[in-house]
Amino acid sequence: MTRSSPITLRVNGTDHALRPDHRVTLLDALRDHLGLTGAKKGCDHGQCGACTVLLDGRRAYSCLLLAVAQDGAEVTTVEGLAETEVGADLQRAFVERDAFQCGFCTPGQLCSAVGALAEADNEPDGPAVLTDGEIRERLSGNLCRCGAYPAIVRAVRDVAG
Repeated sequence: MTRSSPITLRVNGTDHALRPDHRVTLLDALRDHLGLTGAKKGCDHGQCGACTVLLDGRRAYSCLLLAVAQDGAEVTTVEGLAETEVGADLQRAFVERDAFQCGFCTPGQLCSAVGALAEADNEPDGPAVLTDGEIRERLSGNLCRCGAYPAIVRAVRDVAG
């Protein structure tokens, strides 16, 4: 017998009532139930970062989270990033810096970069100045098989100022 429960997710500013099976991940709920295919299923083990979204403003691997456990959460996917100034700036910088090749990792890279910049702005000792090394460290959970890392770092640095 499968079990399901009613939940509400606020995704990219819109409330969605769902009744997912208890085994459905947040990634699968976004892709299969809401049609938001920006977050990618890469490894399905939280090792590649292709599924990264912002969950209540923090970076999260959506493939590791059960949808029913996120009831009431605020989720931002790559589809919703353009609605924020930082997200729009990062998308523009990725294009200008050619910070993608095949594009598979790009949605996760963008969500992770938005989260990393927010974390840097909210450091306890005041906003952190992000060096290239710090940017690489903060984005290290997002893999790019094409090796576009130098361009990704430049794009994030452009927005970080």
